[in-house]
Amino acid sequence: MSKENFKNFAKEHPELADNVLKGKTTWQKLYELYDIYGEKSNIWGRFQSSHEELQLPLKDFFQTLKNLDMETVQKGVTNLQKTIGLIQDLGITQKQNTNYEPQPIYRRFED
Repeated sequence: MSKENFKNFAKEHPELADNVLKGKTTWQKLYELYDIYGEKSNIWGRFQSSHEELQLPLKDFFQTLKNLDMETVQKGVTNLQKTIGLIQDLGITQKQNTNYEPQPIYRRFED
C-alpha cells in the first residue's frame, strides 16, 4: 500500500481527520492500520462513529427547520421589531429629556 493510496483513502473519509484533530489517534497509527488491514477492513468502523455524531445534530436542525411554521416565525419577527422600535423611542425620549432642566417652583417670586 502506497502513501498516495492512503492519502486518497483519507480524503474519502473525513472522519479520520476528525479523530486526528481531536487527539484520539495519529496519522502514523492510521497509516499503519491501513498498511496492515487495507481499506476494506471492518476496523475503520470505529472511526466512522465520530463522523456520524457530527451529522446527527445537523440532521435534527434541518428537520426542525422543515417543521417550522413560517407564519408564526414572521409574527415573532414583527413583534420583535415593534419591541425594538419602542425601546429605541424610549431611549431617544430620555436623551432629549436629559437636556431639560426643571425650573424652580418659586422662581417667579424671587424679585
